[in-house]
Amino acid sequence: HALLLSFIGHPEIFPLVFTTQTQEIFNCRVDEDVTKENCFKLIKKEDIIEDLKARAAVSDFHPVKKIVLEYPGEELLVVFDVEQEYGQNFYLVATEEAKENLLKPPDVAEEKEQEKEKDDDENKEGTLEESVYKPPVRKPWVSLGSEKEVEEESVKDTVSKIKYLISRVRRKFGAPITFTDKNASSVKDTYIECTSYQDKTFSIKLLEKDVGAQIVPKVRENSTQTKWTYPKNAAIQYFPREFSDEEKEESLSSKKLKEFITSVLFRTEIALQQNEIMNVFVDDWRALAEDEGSYGSKSDIYLKEYQSFIDLHYLKDRTISCVCWHPNIYGIIAESATERLSYDERVDLSGKLLLQKSVILFWSFSDPLHPQLMLECPEDIYCFQFSPSDPNIIAGGCFNGQVVLWDISQYEEKLRNAKSSAGFKKTAVNLPSFIQAQQCGPEPPLVRYCAVSSIEYSHRAIITDIHWLPDFFEVNRMGATFENRAEICVQLVTCSPDCSILFWDIRGTKLPIQPLSEKAKEEKIIDVLPDFPDTFKHLDLTWKPLIKINLCKSDTSVDYSPIRISLTEEYYHYKTSDKVQSLNKLVELTKESPYAEISVPSGKILKGLENVSTNFFVGTEDGEIIYSDWKMERDSDSGRLIGKKPSQKHAVHDGIVHTVQRSPFFKDIVLSVGPWNFAIWKEGLATGPILQSSCSAVRYTVGQWSLTRPGVFFIGREDGNIDIWDLLEKTHEPSQFQNISISMITCIRPWIASAKQHFLAVSDDSGVLHVLEISWTLSHPSSNEHTSVLHYFEREVEYQKYYEQRQEFRAKE
Repeated sequence: HALLLSFIGHPEIFPLVFTTQTQEIFNCRVDEDVTKENCFKLIKKEDIIEDLKARAAVSDFHPVKKIVLEYPGEELLVVFDVEQEYGQNFYLVATEEAKENLLKPPDVAEEKEQEKEKDDDENKEGTLEESVYKPPVRKPWVSLGSEKEVEEESVKDTVSKIKYLISRVRRKFGAPITFTDKNASSVKDTYIECTSYQDKTFSIKLLEKDVGAQIVPKVRENSTQTKWTYPKNAAIQYFPREFSDEEKEESLSSKKLKEFITSVLFRTEIALQQNEIMNVFVDDWRALAEDEGSYGSKSDIYLKEYQSFIDLHYLKDRTISCVCWHPNIYGIIAESATERLSYDERVDLSGKLLLQKSVILFWSFSDPLHPQLMLECPEDIYCFQFSPSDPNIIAGGCFNGQVVLWDISQYEEKLRNAKSSAGFKKTAVNLPSFIQAQQCGPEPPLVRYCAVSSIEYSHRAIITDIHWLPDFFEVNRMGATFENRAEICVQLVTCSPDCSILFWDIRGTKLPIQPLSEKAKEEKIIDVLPDFPDTFKHLDLTWKPLIKINLCKSDTSVDYSPIRISLTEEYYHYKTSDKVQSLNKLVELTKESPYAEISVPSGKILKGLENVSTNFFVGTEDGEIIYSDWKMERDSDSGRLIGKKPSQKHAVHDGIVHTVQRSPFFKDIVLSVGPWNFAIWKEGLATGPILQSSCSAVRYTVGQWSLTRPGVFFIGREDGNIDIWDLLEKTHEPSQFQNISISMITCIRPWIASAKQHFLAVSDDSGVLHVLEISWTLSHPSSNEHTSVLHYFEREVEYQKYYEQRQEFRAKE
């Protein structure tokens, strides 16, 4: 109102609404204190300020609070507006001049005389101004908001203008132009094709849409077996069939309907009560297939930190090279470590490295501060494996190319009964207490190795991979497979970048006859070492490989350098404790004839072993995937036994192959991981991988299949992250990635502890071993996941075959 009055010429008047309470407070009651004839009321400024403090926003003077506080006088004039000229019952006079004019109006005669004198003065000034010109004085601009409307309505260029420059040679200026026909295919650069494209500048995004909706009664849908036709774009309008109002009234008032309602009333009440108590429409059969689906969250796909192990004495400044779970004892995990040195640095520091102790540490969930057991190693161990037949037998590969055997049977009870010897909790451990506990804790038992292979006949370089052959067959010197009647794993296979693959037999080879004096002397030395197990003493320093295979290249004289190997017949799940063979049986096999040569079975190959495959995949140092056969054949010229040449060779990875592993669910599916990508192979398909990833932004270091979900595998990266791939969800990128460490991931090993507890051991380059608990979603497959993944692999194989056929067809064309 004040703004409105200012526009109509009364800026000093502010309309107010006085309630009955305000009228009583300031003694300005209508028709009593103020009337039409006596409409003025002077109110002290102090009283108004006190009222504003007492009633705040409730006060009727609150809209003009600022005017009251800035008013120069001591009394303010309030006028009773009988006719409500200004819109309210009262109005406030905001200036002293207006107050004096209202309280003391001038006489009419005086006003006329003043106006007459004013007019005379203006006439006199007009006569003077006619002779003297006065230019207009520029007044300052007062903004009332009109310029904003002008700016909003004005048009501005927001898109940059396109400029074209068309030029001609100067000598052709003004020359006549003649048009002729030309063949665009015969003359080069005679035309330019301007194809249309979608310009994002002119794309209009639909932000609002008017849609009409109509509610109709529920329509019943039925289906029948009909002949399929090709789909067409069609629109059909229909309306439901309903009873008329007369038919509805007749049906509702019929006796038949009342009898029906009376008959089903009792059953309906019981059904409603049951629905309130429990859901009777649950499919019990489908609920059983979920396999305790209430355990865990289906949306949780993260790896949860369960425990971590670090040793500040033996693993200081070392990287973890291999991790293995104990097959039968809960919570026991072993790890080996190597120096973070290159080949040249290792050669330069070879003397210093011999003085350092290399060990394999055994950790337990019950004591995360102290190792439970240590295996003494002649050199740094790069890889090791528990025997599937007897986990007390461990085989490892050294940096110098030797194969080592350990026997920890006498410490099995200690590992089973491992208890915490320090009073620390499993997860809450501060660093100073952790260091003090490790320094002051008990020293774990040190187990010496039983046997080391002969240096002369071992690998010439580091052993990068080692595997036990299954217990149902064994191989002879020709590479042929025979039945293993003892049903105990007695043979190993190792590979190394020295271009060789060696097969070993732990039952020993033929040795030269020793004199009795030397034999007694040797036994005396062994007796001096009470902690030295004599299980494989007949192999120590004399152990030779059974078969040696060199992977020769066909085009050059250089051989392939195998890094990882994967046999068709491998162990994925270790036997349970009730099926484990006793160590005594193995000892009897080795002690019966420790110096007898391994004899090749004279009988024919058993029918059950006819389908045993002798093929294997190998990942090389140069990023090649090789598919070959370990069976030996005689050279036609020299008569020597030589290995077969690889049947397939694919250069897929750009660098050393870190992982070559078969799927635990599909015997013929192999995962290979290189520095920048991974590939999935189908055994028997010679065209190449059925799935190959794109180049990664960060280097890959290791890969591992899931033991419970067929389409899931984990890939470790150089930046300490783990990519979780789920082929049923995505095939072009990982479905999830998670940071585990700040250092490079070196090894990944899953383990099934129970039906509800699955672990993933992850080691890094800084010597820390992380144990992660796999969530329910990542560890429990759906009811048809195996079939879905199998169908996916079959589709990819069919696609590869179709692609090859098209290539042949194109070549013929």
